[in-house]
Amino acid sequence: MVRAQIFRALRHGDFRRFFIAQAVSILGTWLQQIALSWLVYRTTGSAFLLGVVTLANQGPMLLVSPLAGLAADRFDRRRLLILTQSLAAGQAAVLAVLTFTGGLRTWHIVVLAVVYGIANGLDTPVRHSLFVRLIGDREDLPNAIALNSFLMNAGRLIGPSIAGLMLLLVDEGVCFLLNALSYLGTVWFARSLPPQPVLAARTQAGWAASLAEAARYAWHQRVIRWALALVASIGFFASSYTVLMPVLAKDVFGGGSETLGFLVGAAGLGALVGTAYLAARGRPRILARRLMYTATLAGLALVAAGNAPSAGVAIACMIGVGFGIIVTAASANMILQSIVTEDMRGRVVSFYAAAFMGIMPLGGFAAGSLASHFGAPATIAVFGTCCAMAGLFIGLRLRHAARQIENGKTEPS
Repeated sequence: MVRAQIFRALRHGDFRRFFIAQAVSILGTWLQQIALSWLVYRTTGSAFLLGVVTLANQGPMLLVSPLAGLAADRFDRRRLLILTQSLAAGQAAVLAVLTFTGGLRTWHIVVLAVVYGIANGLDTPVRHSLFVRLIGDREDLPNAIALNSFLMNAGRLIGPSIAGLMLLLVDEGVCFLLNALSYLGTVWFARSLPPQPVLAARTQAGWAASLAEAARYAWHQRVIRWALALVASIGFFASSYTVLMPVLAKDVFGGGSETLGFLVGAAGLGALVGTAYLAARGRPRILARRLMYTATLAGLALVAAGNAPSAGVAIACMIGVGFGIIVTAASANMILQSIVTEDMRGRVVSFYAAAFMGIMPLGGFAAGSLASHFGAPATIAVFGTCCAMAGLFIGLRLRHAARQIENGKTEPS
């Protein structure tokens, strides 16, 4: 019974095919990410360049996502998905060709990382705003969002291990090529969908005016406003832990790559458990009340991990960090998509993507800068405390506004 509840969105044929195509694509993405990091460090020996490539991969999300959300509200989301997936596939194919021919240079990697960041920034709002079209029963929309998060976190656990094994057998160029091919399933799926009807809310207003309209809409809806604020806090303060984990593993606990793997993997395990929990029980009106606790949990667990007496204790704490982050972020996405009007869906989802994934690089940069002066444990303590305080302060306000969801409406503030 519980199993059927967890996977109930898969009974919709379109979403099931999309889910399978995304599973293949996510594995391909991890193949490329691990192979690219390994290639950069193997050929340059520079940790700084690893940071540059990471920033280039993630940074464009903050700027590009709102434009993608606006496009999702104005144009056929099916065609936009084909465009973004094709762009990502083309980037991977170019990487593969340059690697095979021996012509790959560091500046190529950075430029292509920016291209991937742009493609990902465009793709995320389009893909998430498409969920409602793939689900025949809107009651299953929260479950579809939870299953998508489950898929992402399962890939995060499984993908790096597969990539590590692949790199023992083949060179990086093969991993890049396989990633390029992995996008074909999603492109094929999108092409099989019928064209999207013209949205009645499509407007002739300029892009800036349309974004301003969506920003006013999000601000005047208390649930949306506080949910986005909480997601931004989680993205800045809690998700930045990834930048400091190598320092924690090596300098604080005296471990090596295996310690780092356990720390990051524990957070991934917590996130996977969290998304399974959401898939089984996630209901927007209940989740809005619990976000205060999950965001606070993420912050307190992060403080405990950064100041743990041993690596084993820190690893256990990281399970709580991963659980708190993903339950908060995915729950907020469920809430937003359950209450937003269709003509605003793409833009509001893009605000969510920018608030969560777009803010992460900024938080990581701030955490790295502070850690260079005050050390990783102190920085983690400060960031974790700020996350917990934001969880209490913002979460309480979101909880008060939850009755809007219970009444099935979004009243202005």
